[in-house]
Amino acid sequence: MRTRASEEVATAVREGRPVVALESTLLAHGLPPGHNRKVAARLEAVVRERGAVPATIAVLDGVARIGLSDDELDRVCDPDAGLVKLSQRDLGPVLGLGLSGATTVASTCALAHAVGVDVFATGGLGGVHRGAETSWDVSADLGVLASTPTVVVCSGVKSVLDIPATLEVLETRSVPVLAYRTDAFPAFYLRDSGLPAPWRVDTPDQVAAAVLAHRSEVPGGSGVLVANPVPPEVEMDRDLHDRLLREGLDLLTSRDVRGKDVTPVLLEHFHSGSGGASLVANEGLVVHNAEVAADIAVALAERSGPVRA
Repeated sequence: MRTRASEEVATAVREGRPVVALESTLLAHGLPPGHNRKVAARLEAVVRERGAVPATIAVLDGVARIGLSDDELDRVCDPDAGLVKLSQRDLGPVLGLGLSGATTVASTCALAHAVGVDVFATGGLGGVHRGAETSWDVSADLGVLASTPTVVVCSGVKSVLDIPATLEVLETRSVPVLAYRTDAFPAFYLRDSGLPAPWRVDTPDQVAAAVLAHRSEVPGGSGVLVANPVPPEVEMDRDLHDRLLREGLDLLTSRDVRGKDVTPVLLEHFHSGSGGASLVANEGLVVHNAEVAADIAVALAERSGPVRA
């Protein structure tokens, strides 16, 4: 088989115990070498502390691995490993050709669901890019979430994207959007995008109730988005954020940056121009999302009950 869950993950799924999927693109491409490995360990640790099993996902040597060993995490975090960035469309080629890559939101959702893992923690969801009315640049994350019954816990979408258009696409695709302990839809580095959230939930049990009702009573097979704002103590200063965003958008125009290169260029500008504040916010929010995802996974398991042999 080209998709394999670790023994720990497979046993937890079989027994109906809580599991939280974690992506690997953040580790391979989103954080500095050395620090990425510490974050990988921290994410898995906080999931365990909340009573769930962590399942970091990557494709290694043509095998999709759901739940990585320490050696496999070392490889994912090694800048010389040469892991490519994998969306869902890339899974067939990389699996068929025996290659290796790090999974994005779209591919992580797809692989997690394939082995029965239905809760996933990430940083930010991909969305509709600015200027998409002419470029047609819309993240595959939205399409996968609309067709895969996974709970995705994130800190909204990055402010470099078109947030109103992203929310419109989620509505069109009938994806429930639940804001966790806030009335505002978050914008990754910022707690408030300026847009209201469609629904507010305040406890993991409320999330579990909404998710189970959506799965059992609503036609279709979409996932559920849980938007969890960045912790206030690591939120970026709004004036700094807005200045960097303006500069970044000007940078894209001056360099004629398009397509898949837009987000990496903008995020690098944030990292270099914020004096490290964006990296602090990034780590803080993804750790918090892993904690909330674990709490939700536990609540879902408690409501569903143990799996009977």
